[in-house]
Amino acid sequence: VSIRGDAATQHFENAEARAPFHEIGSNVAGFGGEDVFLQPIVQVGVAAESAEEAHGGGGGPAAGPGRGRGAGAGPGGLSAALCLGRAGRQVLVLDSGSWRNVPSGAIHNFLSRDGVTADELRATALAQLRQYPSVKVQAASAEAAGGEPGNFQVTLSDGRVAQAHRLVLATGVEDVLPDIPGLNERWGQSVVHCPYCHGWERAGLALGVLALNEWAVPQAVHVQRFSDDVTLYTNGELDLTAEQHDLLKAHDVKIRDGQVTALEGPGTALERLVFADGSTATCETLYCHAPTRQRSDLAATLGCRLLEDGAVEVNDFGQTTRPGIYAIGDMARTASNPFAGHQVIIAAAGGTAAAIVIDQELLYND
Repeated sequence: VSIRGDAATQHFENAEARAPFHEIGSNVAGFGGEDVFLQPIVQVGVAAESAEEAHGGGGGPAAGPGRGRGAGAGPGGLSAALCLGRAGRQVLVLDSGSWRNVPSGAIHNFLSRDGVTADELRATALAQLRQYPSVKVQAASAEAAGGEPGNFQVTLSDGRVAQAHRLVLATGVEDVLPDIPGLNERWGQSVVHCPYCHGWERAGLALGVLALNEWAVPQAVHVQRFSDDVTLYTNGELDLTAEQHDLLKAHDVKIRDGQVTALEGPGTALERLVFADGSTATCETLYCHAPTRQRSDLAATLGCRLLEDGAVEVNDFGQTTRPGIYAIGDMARTASNPFAGHQVIIAAAGGTAAAIVIDQELLYND
C-alpha cells in the first residue's frame, strides 16, 4: 500500500468500498504511548498445546509486556512487528512462548522455510526483530483492554497499564479435540488436521479420517490421493447420505461405523484404533478436523463483531469492526471467506498487510 498526498484519500475510499467497516482515514489525537500493541495468544481455559502443522501458527503472534495470559509470538504478530519496526514505529509485542503448532514436527508451505520447526522459525524471527530498537518483545499477559484509536489501554497481569495508538489482536484459536484416550498426546504427530500440511510425509500409510463434523467426507476424498488405504470412521457422529456413500466409493474410500474409544501405538506413533465393541482397525495416521475456539475473549469484550463460527470479522486489511483494532491469523476472517486461514504463511502475510495499513493511518492521520 503506497500512498502519497491526496492519493491517500482516494486509495482508501476505493479499498473501503470493497471491505467497508469504518473510515480508514479517521482523525485521531496524537498519543505518547506505543504506536502499536501486538496482542499475544491468550489461553482460555485450555492448555495451549494444540497444533496444526503448518497452520495455526497463524494466531499466535506476539506478545509483549503484559498483553495476555497466554501463549506466544506467532508468525502473524511477529510479521506485523517486523514491518512496523522497519518503518520506525514503536511496537510492543507480548510473548508467552508457545505456538499452536508446536506439537507438529515441521512447518510446510512456507516458501524458503519448508520443513523448519516452529521453534526454529520463532527463534529466527525473534533474532531478526532485535535489529530494530523500536520493537520491544516482552513476556507478559493482558487481562483487559479498552479505549479508542490514539488512546487504547491494556491492563497487564501485574497491574500495569500499557497504552497504544492501535491494537493488533493475534491471540489465535485452540483446537477442541475429542475426548478419546490416546488422541491428545498424538496430536500434531500421528493425529493431524490438514492434508496440505501433513499429507506428503504420510503418503502410502494406512490413513483414517475421524468424523467429527461435515468436513470428514471431503477430507477423506482429499487424502485418498496419498494412499490406496483410506478409511472414513463415522464414530457414531455422521449419518452418511446415499450421495456421500457414492462419492466415497468412487474414490475408493472405505467406511467403518462404530464408536472409536482409544488410539494405540508406541509413543506418539499410531498403530490401531480401538472400538467400543473391542474390535480394532489398523491406522497409521488419523486425520481429525477438530473445531476451534478463540483462545481469548478480548476481541469480544472490545466489541469486535464475531462471525457465526466465532471468528473475528475483519475486512481485507485485517481491520475489525472497531476502529483502530486489527485481528490477524487464524482467529479472524472476512465474511466472504468460508473459513479462516490456518497456514503460517497466510498469517505472516496478514500481519504484514495490517502493519502497512496501520503505518499509513498513523502517517496521515495522527
